Amino acid sequence: MKDELRRRLWNLATLVARPRPPVGTTPADVVHEERTMRVLRYRPRAGGVAFRTPVLLVPSLINRHYVLDLVPGKSFAEHLVAQGHDVYAIDWGTPNDEDRHLDLDTIVGTLLDRAVRRAGRPHVLGYCLGGTLAAVHAAVHPDRIASLCAVAAPVRFHDDGLLSAWTRTPGFDVRTLAEATGNVPWQIMQSAFHLLRPTLSLSKAVHLVDRAWDDNYLDGFLALETWGNDNVAFPGAAYVDYVERLWRADGLVHGTFTLAGRRADLAAIRCPLVAVTFEHDQIVPWRSAAELLERVSSSDREHIHLQGGHVGAMVSRAASKTLWPRLSAWWAARDGAPAVSAKRSGRASPASRASRASRPPPAPRPADRAGSGSRGRD
Repeated sequence: MKDELRRRLWNLATLVARPRPPVGTTPADVVHEERTMRVLRYRPRAGGVAFRTPVLLVPSLINRHYVLDLVPGKSFAEHLVAQGHDVYAIDWGTPNDEDRHLDLDTIVGTLLDRAVRRAGRPHVLGYCLGGTLAAVHAAVHPDRIASLCAVAAPVRFHDDGLLSAWTRTPGFDVRTLAEATGNVPWQIMQSAFHLLRPTLSLSKAVHLVDRAWDDNYLDGFLALETWGNDNVAFPGAAYVDYVERLWRADGLVHGTFTLAGRRADLAAIRCPLVAVTFEHDQIVPWRSAAELLERVSSSDREHIHLQGGHVGAMVSRAASKTLWPRLSAWWAARDGAPAVSAKRSGRASPASRASRASRPPPAPRPADRAGSGSRGRD
């Protein structure tokens, strides 16, 4: 106990000077770039790829992608690679001044669609708003993905959550905000999230003091804080779309949301579907995310409901022992015959050759791993 106490006091005293652990370090190559978006392809494990169907990770627009590749041992991407999956991820990047006119039609109908095509009919996992966008894409292009996994992804926007009440307040003039700011500053959105849990900072401080003796905990805490304070502005036109067509019109539930003029009918989704919800999620109330299960036509659908909050339940060490293996096994069970790794056999299987032939020619270059990996500000 004395050693633990001394370690705790030392770590707290030197916390400010403690080196921040590098984030997003799983090796990856950039295989597609468009506007500020990059598509990353993680390098396979030494034994090669074990499954024929790739996995595409779609993060939220307003958060850095590396929440799914935080640090070794707390990286969902690293875990999937280790299991033999061929893993892609979208890095949305940092919007520039000219991106203020970028709307959801372009983000989903062009950028997300190009990422899906680059991965080659993948299993798609969308996290938070990324899951909402993935569901919209799947509703309009149901044959372009092998399966859909929506993690804490809002679908019903008229709910009893505080964000729903605030966003639908008549006094909130979203168009004036977008016109005044161009790209809506992340600080505005971050302040709303903080108001959902006013005591969050105090709670984190208490846990930090309690676990300060644990170097692994400290590194994970600092990595998550790095991500939590490395947010992205929201393109103005997309923000207006988001608030007016999703939050206020509840367009996915009422069937009024369109993508480039085509109705995003969730009933058109027929692929295997798993929706992951979290009991204590204050950003996306779990019933709002579970609504997707009631709207699709998929005969193969599953609901995974877990304890925990919006972020911690997805990126914690507990998730690495429970949720991550469960999702990996879910995809493996829907993969068909396993691929024969070119690295193991010396030649590609027919399925692998066909998959590669259907993809655009690769143009990989090493991904920047210094920070978020996006252009502009890290």
